[in-house]
Amino acid sequence: MTIVQGRSPQNKFKQLLDNENVQALGIFLLSLGIFLLVWELGANAKIFAKGMPTASLTLKELWWWLTNPFFNNGPNDMGIGWNLLISLRRVAIGYIMASVVAVPLGILLGMSKIATKAFNPYVQLLKPVSPLAWLPLGLYLFRDSEKTGIFIILISSIWPTLVNTAFGVSKVNSDYLDVAKTLGASKWRTIFKVIIPAALPNIISGLRISMGISWLVIVAAEMLLGTGLGYFIWSEWNNLYLPNIIVAIIIIGLVGLLLDQIFAYLEKMVSFGKESS
Repeated sequence: MTIVQGRSPQNKFKQLLDNENVQALGIFLLSLGIFLLVWELGANAKIFAKGMPTASLTLKELWWWLTNPFFNNGPNDMGIGWNLLISLRRVAIGYIMASVVAVPLGILLGMSKIATKAFNPYVQLLKPVSPLAWLPLGLYLFRDSEKTGIFIILISSIWPTLVNTAFGVSKVNSDYLDVAKTLGASKWRTIFKVIIPAALPNIISGLRISMGISWLVIVAAEMLLGTGLGYFIWSEWNNLYLPNIIVAIIIIGLVGLLLDQIFAYLEKMVSFGKESS
């Protein structure tokens, strides 16, 4: 009779410690603990700027806002959950509108060198413009904070998706196109069955960058729009209450991280076995 011995607890523990994810988590928690400790001690010792809140006070405020997210005592006194939903709504509408324009136009530019040369000056002219530069124009044109926020999201997030889509389409392997032509595939069938699937990793990458820009832009724009996370930060600055400003920054960062990870997962799904960051 052969007796199969299991791994000893020591070996299992050693294997666990050798895991890269466990090591990364350990380093993250250690660095976070050190950061919070330095923050707490420095704030208590008045090393930082005058009025800098302690880490413990900020975490206490964070917990309060997370456990009371949806109260509504008027437009200037809303729970952070309502402000978050307002910001997400604006981002979703503007981002979807930008994607609906950018993806088809990017496919057109990627398939036609003439179209690329014709439209490239517009892309290069408008792409570097700061999103906040569009804010006064949007307010003047729409006379509405909601429409202005959506407009700024659209005009700011369209370019990464457009450029990445055009690049991905232009780099589709010519052998794929030759095979489709040989088999008698129509132009539309070639686009949907060959070009888009082949360019999909680049398209998703562009959509991921555009989402990051959308989330970045809306917070800055909302400081003048009256509602949303950006306005929440501006309102707390007017009240000179820094803990709530830091709370909003933490929530913005966490939501941005979640949105980015969703697109990272989509990138991994369409990367055809290649590693995706």
